[in-house]
Amino acid sequence: MNDRANVVLLTPRRRASLRDTHVTLAHGSGGRAMRNLIEDVFLAAFDNPLLSPLEDQAVLPLAELAAHGDRLAFATDTYVVSPLFFRGGDIGTLAVAGTVNDLAVAGARPLFLSCGVVLEEGLPVETLRRVVASMRRVAAEAGVHIVTGDTKVVERGAADKLFINTAGIGVVPKAVMISAGNARPGDAVIVNGTLGDHGTAILIARAQLALEADVASDCRPLGGLVAAMLDACPDIHCLRDATRGGVATVLNEFAASSQVAIRIDEAALPLREDVKGACEILGLDPLYLANEGKLVAIVPPEAAPRVLAAMRAHPAGRDAAVIGEVGEEPRGIVVLRTGFGGERIVDMLVGEQLPRIC
Repeated sequence: MNDRANVVLLTPRRRASLRDTHVTLAHGSGGRAMRNLIEDVFLAAFDNPLLSPLEDQAVLPLAELAAHGDRLAFATDTYVVSPLFFRGGDIGTLAVAGTVNDLAVAGARPLFLSCGVVLEEGLPVETLRRVVASMRRVAAEAGVHIVTGDTKVVERGAADKLFINTAGIGVVPKAVMISAGNARPGDAVIVNGTLGDHGTAILIARAQLALEADVASDCRPLGGLVAAMLDACPDIHCLRDATRGGVATVLNEFAASSQVAIRIDEAALPLREDVKGACEILGLDPLYLANEGKLVAIVPPEAAPRVLAAMRAHPAGRDAAVIGEVGEEPRGIVVLRTGFGGERIVDMLVGEQLPRIC
């Protein structure tokens, strides 16, 4: 599953001349200005055999899809992060990595993405080029093609600079059966690294508080990591990326779907000191902070050492850790063993700790 065959980023075969420095309403009109924007910015970055005809759809070869498995995984997400750029990534990095990860945690091999953008009138074209360059880079890292898209322009003030929607298709191998309802008593709970980095990085980037923390977003594609985990244990029970709502929300979803209890240890949670400090100052719980390059896995106990070793051998899993285990009672509940020796219930997130984080 580590092979990323047939993924080629071609040298653009044509290049329109875009002289505008800022996006105007004409760039969404369907005419020459829009064509120039698409060819000069998007096609120049994403050009591949499925995209280059610039049809209204991408026509995908079924034989190639069927060669990788017997089921399609299909995901979509919309990205509205503020600010557009932050330490460790930007909205383009999020848009590709986020949808790739939604496919990967189903056990799928991500293959194709779409890209729809909503541009606000007045957006600097150079800003758009930076975002698109990030999308190209992450797509190449993840081994996916961006094969179709759409561009809309709205009046000044009708959006916040740039919104992106990406949808993706991947193929699930026959032997893989991952589901939130598969957790069993005795299973181990594993995360692939430090928690809350993305949410903290966004908070710092907004400069709402004079924090000295040096935290970068963890935004990255996880397809290669998941492939390594499945090589070590094809029978992974549950797998999900911990984005909005954080690890706490994912664990509650697993506990409710599987009707099991999940117990985690506060002392085992991998946290950067800067993130812990920021949470203490602001009264935030890192279990609920957003991540964009972290996943939660529930695996059979006998497979946990193999999975952990495979994760730590991969760049996206070097700080992987077992943080708890699955039990029988109380069903549907997540319990945290605190550093003081007590226990408390970790409920589903109510409300929003930080808005517009992805």
